[in-house]
Amino acid sequence: MSRDPMTSTPAKSSKLLVPLLIGALVSVALGVYGGRHKGDSIVFKVSGFENLIEVKSWLAVAAGVFALIQLGSALVMYGKIKAISPPSWIGPVHRWSGRLAFFIAVPVAVFCLYGIGFQAYDARVLVHSLLGCLFFGVFTVKMLVLTKPGVAGWVLPVVGGTVFTVLVGTILTSAAWYFSAH
Repeated sequence: MSRDPMTSTPAKSSKLLVPLLIGALVSVALGVYGGRHKGDSIVFKVSGFENLIEVKSWLAVAAGVFALIQLGSALVMYGKIKAISPPSWIGPVHRWSGRLAFFIAVPVAVFCLYGIGFQAYDARVLVHSLLGCLFFGVFTVKMLVLTKPGVAGWVLPVVGGTVFTVLVGTILTSAAWYFSAH
């Protein structure tokens, strides 16, 4: 393995360091913005829904469904479900379910950060705010790692699993809480 003469650490470590730093910056920037921006209480009606919180909750559930498709397709692609031989269409299903989950999560984040801001008035809300910011940082790391040739084979499944776990935590502290309370 080649070594960086300036630091005498493996040169490959920078392949993960840069994406991790950028992801951390995204998470912190969202948290700082949300903390300083106390929300504009954006009010608009979406036909068929009582309020914007309900819309946000249903969008979060939809993102969660696509995340489950991501998980299932990843397990098939990585051979963790032995009974199924990976079909040729599993890669596109994995990519498109991830894209849809992300694009559905974006309006939820916009509503949360711009309409409400980073909140910490109780433990659930604080955890939700932290996980929401962390989700976009970890997602950024995953997207940057995807483009890095020569990254260890375990990295992408670990980062992908982290994205999934953080998204599920975000949904559990928002939509699941909302639907259980209403």
